[in-house]
Amino acid sequence: MAVKDIPNPGEGYVQTSHPVQGLPRVVRHITGNDAAGKSIFLSTDVGDHHRELVNKTAIANILYSTNQHPVDLNGDADVKHAHKNEPGLTVKNGTVCRMIDFAPGGVSPMHRVSSLDYAVVIEGMFKMVLDSGEERIMQRGDIAIQRSTAHRWINVTGNGLLPARILFVLLDVKQLNVAGNQVDGFLGVLGKDYVGLPGHEAAARGDTNGKATDQKYSRDDDRFESEFR
Repeated sequence: MAVKDIPNPGEGYVQTSHPVQGLPRVVRHITGNDAAGKSIFLSTDVGDHHRELVNKTAIANILYSTNQHPVDLNGDADVKHAHKNEPGLTVKNGTVCRMIDFAPGGVSPMHRVSSLDYAVVIEGMFKMVLDSGEERIMQRGDIAIQRSTAHRWINVTGNGLLPARILFVLLDVKQLNVAGNQVDGFLGVLGKDYVGLPGHEAAARGDTNGKATDQKYSRDDDRFESEFR
């Protein structure tokens, strides 16, 4: 069975806003400075932007995002930006801190993001599979430094019977070239979940360039075999 046809037992599991059923609540604390220069807590909440992914297989909580480097903290400009703007998967010249809860047995599509990602397993156990066929098991506390490589995530916690969680921090990168060839990102079916957000305007317009990338990779997926038979 080809990877593109991997059964996704997690579809439809997400029924609530973040967190997914079975995982603890995530609380976000944002600090700042008062008029006297004393450090204070500006807010304590559960995040501004939540988004269901891959047919309710997962749910993302955007804990913070920035749109420039260095970041401008003056007048709490960064806080205002993060509160008002839900980012796309990545932000040009910026960063995204995203917590994703996965349903039991949840499977992501094979995808490549044009970013440098720090992926930290917070709860559960995952199998990370690369398009070369190489794979690693990641347990709580393990970290993947994802350097714009094609990969998928499979939640194998409790033999695929329990939910799990990963924290992602995504940083913008320069255009990647390998052996003189430009390497572009693609999202597969994940792309439809970001339509209309910044950086995903082409998908919203139905441009063929974005579609061609996903369709090409679906054909390339055929060389992989699934452990779900």
